[in-house]
Amino acid sequence: MTEKDLAFDRVFDFSGKTVLVTGAANGIGLAISELFAERGARLVLLDRSPKVAEVGKTLGTAVLAREVDITDDADVTRTIESVAAECGRIDVLINNAGIGGTAPAELGSLADWRRIIDVNLSGQYVVAREVGRRMLEAGGGRIVMMASQAAIIGLDGHAAYSASKAGVLGMLRCMALEWGSRGVTVNAISPTVVETEMAAVHWGGEKGRRAREEIPVGRFARPREIAYAALYLASEAAAMINGMNLVVDGGFTIR
Repeated sequence: MTEKDLAFDRVFDFSGKTVLVTGAANGIGLAISELFAERGARLVLLDRSPKVAEVGKTLGTAVLAREVDITDDADVTRTIESVAAECGRIDVLINNAGIGGTAPAELGSLADWRRIIDVNLSGQYVVAREVGRRMLEAGGGRIVMMASQAAIIGLDGHAAYSASKAGVLGMLRCMALEWGSRGVTVNAISPTVVETEMAAVHWGGEKGRRAREEIPVGRFARPREIAYAALYLASEAAAMINGMNLVVDGGFTIR
């Protein structure tokens, strides 16, 4: 790769590339989808919400939108097979779908634990497995997982959530090690609280005010800021970054 190949406009131009985003119907996933659409990507939007079809319509004609439950192995496999058949190849996976949930460690139920692990860890694995297999066959690709600051520090009430996101980091390191020499890089983003509908449920009111005060920059992240991080890790500018976790937390975890 020459310096000319690394020109700004070239490395952040996704024209002609197929970018698959999970959890695309709202929040961070929607912001990521909008940004990649602006950069010319052909989008494949996956979400369990029927809203994903409407999002697809708003983002243009070069968009596929599918309802899928990422905790259903067979559903994911069928969906990725269909997408691959229609698109030819998948160049980028933004493995964003996830759910929250808080409870004191001594009070959490096994049902809630399994629900969070199933979506945040097992679901990300199944999607990455199916997409990664096709990237390896095609000779390359970029996978970006969505982890969390909760993967690297302790947070009150987040035992299941932290475990799910820490698991993502362990999983991606193994994938990065196995797949890097075959042209597929695997990285993660670990945001602080992001200003989304899900965050409003768990981080509203006085709890949210106190949390913002603990972040050195004094605020939560914006969805677009996480989208920019995803764009970078998916681009040729990040071709030598593999197996890494990009923390976007305003300095919260430096304490």
